[in-house]
Amino acid sequence: MDLSKVRMALASKSYDKLAHICDNLMLQVAADAIAYEEDWPYALHLLSHFYVNDINSARFLWKSIPSSIKESQPQVAAVWKIGQRLWLRDYTGVHEAIRAFDWSEDLQDLVAAFSGKQAFMIFVSLF
Repeated sequence: MDLSKVRMALASKSYDKLAHICDNLMLQVAADAIAYEEDWPYALHLLSHFYVNDINSARFLWKSIPSSIKESQPQVAAVWKIGQRLWLRDYTGVHEAIRAFDWSEDLQDLVAAFSGKQAFMIFVSLF
C-alpha cells in the first residue's frame, strides 16, 4: 500500500487535503482487494475528517474500523474521544482530549494544527 500521497500532504502541511486523499486511497486499495486494515493510518484518517469539520464521514469511518484495531491502537481511541467531544459541541472537552494523550510524532503537527484551528473557531464564534 502506497501512502506516499499521505506523507507528502503531511510534509507540506496540506491538512485540508488529507481526508480526501485517505478516502480515495482506501477506496483504491479496497477495489484492488488489498488487505489494508492492519496497516491503515486510522488515527490520521479520522483526525483529517475532523480537521475539515466532516464529523459525519469520521463517524462512518469509525464504524468501519475493526474492533481489534480500536482495542489495540490507543491513538485511534484517543482521536475518537476528540470526535465524541466535537459531536457534543464540548469544545473544552476537545482540548482536554487533545492534551490527555501523548501523540505520535506522525500526528503531532496535525493535532497541533487542528487544536489551533479549533481555538480560533471558538474565539471567532464569541464575537
